[in-house]
Amino acid sequence: MENEPQGSDQVETILEVQPENNEDVSSAAKRRIKKKRGMGRSWTSAFLLLANQALATLSFFGVGVNLVLFLTRVMEQSNATAANNVSIWTGTVYLCSLVGAFLSDSYWGRYITCALFQVVLVAGLVLLSITSWLFLLSPKGCGDGKLGCDPNATHGTALFYLAIYLVAFGYGGHQPTLATFGADQFDAKHTDDKSAFFCYFYFALNVGSLFSNTILVYYEDHGEWTLGFAAATASAVVGLVVFLLGSRGYKYVKPYGNPIPRVAQVFVAAGRKWKVSLNQGDALFEVEGTQSAIKGSRKIMHTDEFKCLDKAAIMTEQDCRNPWRVCSVTQVEEAKCIIRMLPIWLCTIVYSVVFTQMASLFVEQGDVMYSTIGKFHLPAASMSVFDICSVLFCTGIYRQILVPIAGKLSGNPKGLTELQRMGVGLIIGMLAMVAAGLTEMERLKRVVPGQAVSSMSIFWQIPQYVLVGASEVFMYVGQLEFFNGQAPDGIKSFGSSLCMASISLGNFVSSLLVQMVMGITARNQQPGWIPEDLNEGHMDRFYFLIGLLTALDFVIYVWCARWYKCIKIGENDALEEPAAAV
Repeated sequence: MENEPQGSDQVETILEVQPENNEDVSSAAKRRIKKKRGMGRSWTSAFLLLANQALATLSFFGVGVNLVLFLTRVMEQSNATAANNVSIWTGTVYLCSLVGAFLSDSYWGRYITCALFQVVLVAGLVLLSITSWLFLLSPKGCGDGKLGCDPNATHGTALFYLAIYLVAFGYGGHQPTLATFGADQFDAKHTDDKSAFFCYFYFALNVGSLFSNTILVYYEDHGEWTLGFAAATASAVVGLVVFLLGSRGYKYVKPYGNPIPRVAQVFVAAGRKWKVSLNQGDALFEVEGTQSAIKGSRKIMHTDEFKCLDKAAIMTEQDCRNPWRVCSVTQVEEAKCIIRMLPIWLCTIVYSVVFTQMASLFVEQGDVMYSTIGKFHLPAASMSVFDICSVLFCTGIYRQILVPIAGKLSGNPKGLTELQRMGVGLIIGMLAMVAAGLTEMERLKRVVPGQAVSSMSIFWQIPQYVLVGASEVFMYVGQLEFFNGQAPDGIKSFGSSLCMASISLGNFVSSLLVQMVMGITARNQQPGWIPEDLNEGHMDRFYFLIGLLTALDFVIYVWCARWYKCIKIGENDALEEPAAAV
């Protein structure tokens, strides 16, 4: 992959500064050098944040990637219960992203929010390491799939759940805020740099998870759970130190205030004037100057959608500039932007159901497949390394090959628009579920009565992991760019958090779907699709069900994407190039 998002010649062209009216050539040259150094500082800060992302992700996946096996082997939970608990926990992780985004945009700012949530992450990992060592892993060496554990139900279980949910809260609040903080390091006009940063951000995420999905998973699978958790803790500490090292060079954006009252004021003001007729020639209220009424935020141009909300910007004699009676055009458009993004966001939840299977059912499926190479036992959770490698490989292919080719064909320098990328991600995700279902069908054919493990090699799972990885490059990177670019200035972190919130609800939907399927299929003494003994079930049908839901979701998504209208910033303000509709 490239070290810089643009070649040196391109950077020189972008930063070319012509002498002004009374400025000599040498002064112009100095000004140009100063701008070049400014961009260099931007990427220096960005690389520190990318390193922090990799280390924080390593620590998080050191817990999350093998959690389903920890619950079944150490906590002695059933397959369905463990899968549901992992889905709920993972959903909580990403739901906490909304908390971090709210605090970041409203009160604390990105830097303080990232730092504090990382401290919570470290605290959770320290507690998890100590708890597993003192209370859960008894007798010593248990939890390897052969020797069962006898955890202390009084203290150990309570501390264990407290620890993993501290990890969920810390990592969930940190990641989307870090993504927005990294984008803040670049000026609004440097759209190529921001686009490259989001690609590298997801690249760094997968580099960090590569170590946890290989080495840490191997030791944890062999019962060295405390060692794995301790290594994850060390990674989180180093990540926090790296983040703090760049404190003096970061660009800081002040919080814009609580957006909830601003949005609520629009609906209250419009509701109070629902009888007021809105004529085409009516002037709508907007403050003078280039800045909007929202402190530090750029103005947003008026759009024709949701005209009923425009009534909030009509000035009447009774208003007297009361914010609950009259709102600026920018404030109204901020509410409209949220409404326009919601259908797109809702369509991404089904894809997240696909994504979450890697941490639950894919692992349980691999655990009953033949995974021995000579004398070496391959942990089922380590198969996610093929997902990671797929992400890393496809990111390079997309940036180096697909973008130039698609750019020439479409005329869009980004290649595919963000909405088009997300649509492609949905299609590939559907194919991943089909591949998983076909693999499970073949595995069930090779089950030998009386043997828990099928004779089918675990490497038959490679296609489903590779397809999920390829879909992530299109879906999640596209989401990061889309929601961050389309979110108004005052809720940028909220825009980035929508991607993680999608994963959160996807996990909850997956858990609900498992419960519904088992409730329907496990009647009349039938084992159901996902029983304790997977050899008696039909998990392939569950995979095909998710694939069908994804196909239906894609049809709805295409309609929503065609309907979507991009945000329009005031003419005097710079704006990132908006995502075009499909």
